[in-house]
Amino acid sequence: MSTASLLSSLLASPHFLRRVLWLDAATGVATGLLQCVFADALAPLLGLPASLLLSSGVALGVFVLGIAWIATRKAIPAGAVWLLIGANALWVLGCLGLLASGLVAPTLLGVSFLVSQAVTVGVLVELEWIGVRKLYPAPAW
Repeated sequence: MSTASLLSSLLASPHFLRRVLWLDAATGVATGLLQCVFADALAPLLGLPASLLLSSGVALGVFVLGIAWIATRKAIPAGAVWLLIGANALWVLGCLGLLASGLVAPTLLGVSFLVSQAVTVGVLVELEWIGVRKLYPAPAW
């Protein structure tokens, strides 16, 4: 199977959005645990305050609970997914805004950490956007 046909098959799956939601939850759990458990050790490596790492890690934990709630509904609620897309977009803007703000002085590893979060979450936003639009297409006026 070619890459194009595999991608087409994944996008056509009726489970596409649910799988993307679980991917979002899994990345949130991994990042949140990393930040909560290792905040003090990561702070000097990333050049980010331990309190910021810890609080954003806890926020990710709460966020993941919301994603899991959405993903476990028999019918995925479109409004909840749109809210999730908006929250994820804010996370992307927050990561990039933190870099641009001058409020922190991240190391090169810290910059990479924030940029990788922004890119990963940005990709999830796009996939969730595709998924919710496939599940609930806009009416053809």
